[in-house]
Order: sequence, then C-alpha cells, then structure tokens
Amino acid sequence: MRTLDIGFAAHLASGQTTLAQCWRIRRSDGVVLGFTDHDLKLSFDGTDFLPAHGLDGAEVPAKLGGQVDTSQVLGVLHAEAIAEDDILLGRYDGAEVETWRVNWQDVSQRALLRRDSIGEIVREDGVFRAELRSAQQGLNATRGRIYQGLCDAELGDGRCGVNLAVPALRGFASVVAVEDQYRVRVSGLEGFAEGWFGFGRVEWTDGRRLGLRDGVVSHGRDVLGFGVAVGDWVAVGDTLTVTAGCDRRFATCKAKFANAVNFRGFPHIPGSDYVLRHPRAGDALDGRAVVK
Repeated sequence: MRTLDIGFAAHLASGQTTLAQCWRIRRSDGVVLGFTDHDLKLSFDGTDFLPAHGLDGAEVPAKLGGQVDTSQVLGVLHAEAIAEDDILLGRYDGAEVETWRVNWQDVSQRALLRRDSIGEIVREDGVFRAELRSAQQGLNATRGRIYQGLCDAELGDGRCGVNLAVPALRGFASVVAVEDQYRVRVSGLEGFAEGWFGFGRVEWTDGRRLGLRDGVVSHGRDVLGFGVAVGDWVAVGDTLTVTAGCDRRFATCKAKFANAVNFRGFPHIPGSDYVLRHPRAGDALDGRAVVK
C-alpha cells in the first residue's frame, strides 16, 4: 500500500483538489526532461516540468502476479521539447519515465505513481504515442551466463578487461561519403589493418547522430558497414570515434587482444557439433587440447 505525505493526504481528503500529472523522462544519454498537463511550469527535485499541451496519460490496469503493466502517453510533438528526429534515432528507447501526481499549488505535496520504461513509440500526423512498461519488464531480460563456445562478455567491460582507450584499439575518423544506407566512407583509419574495426563500435561525436553508438558489421579499408540504416542521418564532415571489434572467438581474444586469460566462453569443451563430425581421417586423437 502506498503511504502518502500527511499534507498531501489531507489535500486529497478535502474534496477540493488542485492536482496535475507530471512526467519525468530520463534518457540513456543522460538527458532529463519534465512535462506536465498543467498550464504552468512546475518545478521540484531539480527538474522543471513544462506544460505539454495535448499531453495525456491513459488509465493503467492493475494486474496480479508478474505480468507487465502497460500504459501510454499520448501527445503532440513539440520541436523544442521532444523532437521527432530524436524519436526516430532511438534516443527515447528504453528511457525511464516517472509519473507523479502533484498539488500544483504546493508541489511539495506529491506522490510518485509509477516508474516505467518506454517501449514502442508510434508517430503519426504530428502526434506521438509512447508505450509505458512497468518494472516487471526487467524480468524478461536474460540473466546469467550462456554455455557456448563464444565469449559472452562485452569487449572492454569489467569481465573482459581490455582497455579500449589505448591508441592501438581506437581510431578517430570523419565521413567523406555516404555509400548507401548501411555504409559510409571515412578518412582517418588508414593506419589500421582492414577488418580491424569489424564487429566494433562507433560513437558519433558530431552531426545528427551526436552521442549515439552503432555497431560496426564490416571494415573494408576506408568503408565502415553498419547493422542499422545510418545513411539518412549522417553527412560529409561528421566525426566519429571507432573502437576495435571482436568476433568473440578464443583465437581472436588470444591473438588480437592477448587476453586469453579473461576469455568468457567455453572453447575447450566439445559441443554436439564437434562430437558429430569426429573422428575424421588424419586427426590426432591423442588427448591434446582442441583449442590452442
């Protein structure tokens, strides 16, 4: 059961309320935005909640058990607050949304109703509809390790231990041409071997994709290929930082990064595919390690 502040509880019990709904959005890039369905700006906890004309929150059905509660926020796109480009670029994907009920005459009287994450966002005719998913959504995430031959760590994270800040694993480039939706030609990576940044990552430091990170699928001399369509969102002169890639194989971890001791896969334990393809003529079945 939710416990309300004494003053707020008294205000609700008075029968004559001055209530407003407020939403605080925290994006993954650190940007915090505040909106309210009140006609004046409200401020609390260091956030200004700006009037969002036409913004409306739907009713929230309460479900028992571990089911994911869903709601939605419907509103008109405002270029100065929520830009359509930012939605299309995914800056709001997975953002945390807090829903508050506030006494607009005394904002110290308020209650946090929900804490959700943004799911699907639909845009049509200048209106956006954002799906809000409850905290139970986190139960759908995969936890624990996977038994497989490939490494399940993220290159450069705490489990991997590789320092991606060293010059040998990081390059700085600028776009010189957009080949197509998935490929851009860059300059600045001439000192790296072809394929060095394949399966790596790009962080855009300029242009419309500023601050976004994209996975690199292929690196062919001066052309980078991406797994998502970036062609409409980059322009000649945009700058980017590229970090080396890893295909998660033991041989790559050992040869490219000298990091075999931290490999997080299981390359020495034969899987079903290995059992089915052996024995073969010419194999040395003397108990030696499968992976060297």
